[in-house]
Amino acid sequence: MIRAMRPFLCGSTYSGMLFAYGGALASLPLLPFALLPALAWHPAPQGARIALVLLVWAALVGAVGLARPARRALIVSARRLLGVRLPDPAAAPRPASPPGADRWQTPVWLLLHVALGWTGGLVSGALLFAGLALPGGWTGVWAGLDLPGREVRVNGGWPSWVLALGCVLLAAVVCVVVTNALRWLAPRLLGPSSAERLALAAERERVLAERNRLAHELHDSIGHTLTAATIQAAVAGELLTADPVAARAALSSIEESARAALEDLDYVLGVLREEEAGTAPTRTLADLPELLNGVRHAGAVVEPELTGEPAQIQGTLSRAAYRILQEGLTNALRHGAGGPIEVRVAATPDGLELGVVNRTGTSTGTGTFPTSGHGLPGLAERVRLLHGEFEAGPDGPQHWRLAVRLPVRLSA
Repeated sequence: MIRAMRPFLCGSTYSGMLFAYGGALASLPLLPFALLPALAWHPAPQGARIALVLLVWAALVGAVGLARPARRALIVSARRLLGVRLPDPAAAPRPASPPGADRWQTPVWLLLHVALGWTGGLVSGALLFAGLALPGGWTGVWAGLDLPGREVRVNGGWPSWVLALGCVLLAAVVCVVVTNALRWLAPRLLGPSSAERLALAAERERVLAERNRLAHELHDSIGHTLTAATIQAAVAGELLTADPVAARAALSSIEESARAALEDLDYVLGVLREEEAGTAPTRTLADLPELLNGVRHAGAVVEPELTGEPAQIQGTLSRAAYRILQEGLTNALRHGAGGPIEVRVAATPDGLELGVVNRTGTSTGTGTFPTSGHGLPGLAERVRLLHGEFEAGPDGPQHWRLAVRLPVRLSA
C-alpha cells in the first residue's frame, strides 16, 4: 500500500507535471500562426478548419524541435524536472552529420511533450476544479450519472465530498501517468542518437588510448627513476664514510632523477584530472647520454654501442626508442646479476635497432624489487603499434637480451 502511494507523495511527480505544463504553454506563441491558414479558408467546414489548425500547429512545434539549441534546452530541463539520466549536451561530442532518423527524435519528443502537457493539463485542471466546486454545492455545480431507467444526481451533502475527493485523487493519478510517460519517452527520444553514440564511443576510445599511453609513460619514467634511486641510495649509504665524495655524487644523481620524474608525474596527473597540463615532457634519443649516466650513478657498468646517426631519428619514433631503452635498463638494474650492461643503438637507412643485454642469475642488488608484470607486455604493445619487431628472452645460459627493430625513415 505504501509503495503504491509513493508516486503520489514524491515531489518529482509534480515537478514532472510542471515540465509537461511548461511544454504546453511554450507552444502557445505558435498558435496565432497556426490560425492564419484556417482564417484564410472561409468556405471549409468548421471541423476541417479545426483539423487544419491542429496540423499546422503540430508542424510548427515539430519545426522548433529541429533546432539544436531546442534539443539542448529540452535535455537540461528534462534532467532537472523529470530526474532522468541524460548525457550533458554541452560535454557530449557533436557528430559531424546525424542520420535523418536521428534528426526527427527531438521533433517527435516535442510533439508528444506538448500533447501530453495539454491533455494532462486540461484533464487534471477539470478534475481539480470539480474537486473544489462539488462540496456543498456552493457554486451550483452538480454531478450526475445516467443509468438505464434511472438518473443519479449529486448536488450536495456528504456524497459531494466523496466525489470531490475522488476527483482530486484522479487529478493526482493524471499527474503520475503523464510524468511516468515523459520519463519513459525521454531516454528514448532525448538520449544519445546512433550518431551521438558513435561519437561518444570514439571519444571514449580516444580517452582510453591516451590514458593507456600515459600509463606506459608513467611506468617507464617513474619505474626507472625509483629503481635507479633505490640502488643509488644503497650505494650512497655504503660509501658515506669510506668515500663521501662518491656518496654526495650519488645523492646528487638521486635529486636530479627525482626532479625529472616529478615533471613527468605532474604532467600525467594533470591530464588524468582533465586539467590543462603543461607541455608533455619529451625525452628522445638525444637524452640517451643522460639516461646512461643515471644508470652509471646507480653503480652499474654500461657499455654503449651507437652506430649510424641516432640523433637524426625524430618525433614519435625517437620518444618510443628512448622509453624502450629506459625500460630495458630498468629491468637490467632490477633483475641483473651485476656485470656490464650492453646497450646497442643502430640507425640504418630502413630501420632502428635497439638492444639491451645484461647478465642473469642471483642478483647482487641490495634489495628485492616488486614487479607489476606490465613492463615487457607494454613494450611489446608499443613496438607492435609502431609496426616493429620485438624479442625478449634468455641469450645463452647467463644473459638476458632485449632486441627491438623499428622501421624508420631518416630525416634529411
